[in-house]
Amino acid sequence: MENKIAQELLRIKAVFLRPEEPFTWASGIKSPIYCDNRLILSDPSARNIVEQAIADTVKLRFPQAEMLMGTSTAGIAHAALAANILDLPMGYVRGEAKTHGRNNKIEGRMEKGCKVVVIEDLISTGGSAVEVVEALRDAGAEVLGIVSIFTYGMQKGLDRLKAARVVNYSLSNLDALVEVAAASGYIAPEWKERIIRFRDNPSDESWIS
Repeated sequence: MENKIAQELLRIKAVFLRPEEPFTWASGIKSPIYCDNRLILSDPSARNIVEQAIADTVKLRFPQAEMLMGTSTAGIAHAALAANILDLPMGYVRGEAKTHGRNNKIEGRMEKGCKVVVIEDLISTGGSAVEVVEALRDAGAEVLGIVSIFTYGMQKGLDRLKAARVVNYSLSNLDALVEVAAASGYIAPEWKERIIRFRDNPSDESWIS
C-alpha cells in the first residue's frame, strides 16, 4: 500500500522538490521537499484510493472505532469521506476554539468515552496531531490512535507521538516515496540520499550543497 499511495502522490504532482529554494515548514524547518495532500481531493481516482485505504486501515487497526475526528483543516475532508465509507460519525478539532457562538474547539457530537480515531493528512514533527489528541482526551474521548496519509518519519515526530502515548499508522512514508520517485525518474537517483539525510537531521543543511 505504501508504494501505491506514493505512486498516486507523484502522479498527481502532490510532491514538490525545490532544493535550490527550500520550503519553510510551519515549524521553521527548511526542507527540500513538500507534500501537499490537499491535491488528493482534486483528483477523483487518487481520492478514491486514499479514502478507501484510510477506511481499510481504520477497520484493520482500530476495529472498535466509534467515530473519526479530522484535524483542522487538512484532515477534515479525509475524515468525512472515510467516515462515509465506514458509516461512522465524524467531527473535527479546530486549531483554536471559536471566539463566538458556543466557543467550540471540537465540532460534532461526541459523547464522553467515545472511541475515536484521528485522521491527519501529514505528520512531520507531530505537534499538531498531538494537540488534537490532547484536546480530544481533555473532552473525555478515548483516542485509539491516528491514521495519516503520509509521514516524513522524523525523529522529533516519533518522539512526540511516543510521549503522548498514541500510535500512528501512515498510508505511506518518505522512504517509500523517494524509492518510487527515483525509480520513476521523478527525482535524480542522487537525491534519494540527500532527502533522507535531511529527514534524519533537519537542522543540518548539508543536503543543500
